[in-house]
Amino acid sequence: MEYLAPDKTADAVKILAKAKGNAHVLAGGSDLLVRMKTGFIEPDLIVDIKRIKPMQEIKKTASGFSIGAAVSCATLGDHKPLRKAWPGLVEAANLIGSDQIQGRCTIAGNLCNASPAADSIPALIAANAVAVVKGPKGTRRVPVEKIVTAPGKTSLKRGEIVESIHLPKRTAKMADAYLRFTPRTEMDIAVVSIAVNLTLGAKGVITDARVALGAVAKTAILVPAATKLLKGNKLDEATLDALAAACRAACKPIDDKRGTVQFRTQVAGTLAKRAALKAYTRAGGKV
Repeated sequence: MEYLAPDKTADAVKILAKAKGNAHVLAGGSDLLVRMKTGFIEPDLIVDIKRIKPMQEIKKTASGFSIGAAVSCATLGDHKPLRKAWPGLVEAANLIGSDQIQGRCTIAGNLCNASPAADSIPALIAANAVAVVKGPKGTRRVPVEKIVTAPGKTSLKRGEIVESIHLPKRTAKMADAYLRFTPRTEMDIAVVSIAVNLTLGAKGVITDARVALGAVAKTAILVPAATKLLKGNKLDEATLDALAAACRAACKPIDDKRGTVQFRTQVAGTLAKRAALKAYTRAGGKV
């Protein structure tokens, strides 16, 4: 196995584009190293991106935030402006693993690992985040919901790498929230998860919304029906019930040892109500 640690994104792209055999990108390694140790994968090449300076930075710009692909989740939690603007996303990122893992894991790595139960992906989708992808043919900006195509698979092409994640600028009455259900309170993966991002207008009326579910389908999913029913309404009991029904209808889960189809579907509706209420009050709404 060959290990390379370039200090420029362009070099990482060239290395990956020319790679022969099984090549993997190392961001934090909290997923990759586990899969290697269990014999699930045997890389011919590992490209470590931790030495690429732009990938280690969080930048606040006029259009929002840019989070480098090698920024650890612990760093996200310590970044006060980001935590204030996108508390739901930061909460989701800070649920990944233990304190020790937090010092290594990244949301870009969590995204590209492409687990249906990944914590950061629903939160990124709800936030309308965009992945900045660098490759041999240049740069393209891809909505996060179009990165993961199936469990363990992404839409990234040969030689492409996620350089950063862009979050849009938060308006005065916008807020997000993320919730998940797990059998244990610590060190577990979601049986069901949901992220809600709401924007409020006059008198607490919802003017825009994005709702994303995790662990209830082959990939994390955006729920357009939830957006449609939330817009133009306050978050009253009838709207919450309709939201729960829309989220349950969007579920396409499986039965496994961690939860049944019926259980996951029921919990999705319950979490939808709780997450929506949390986002709504954070945005300044009163219930």
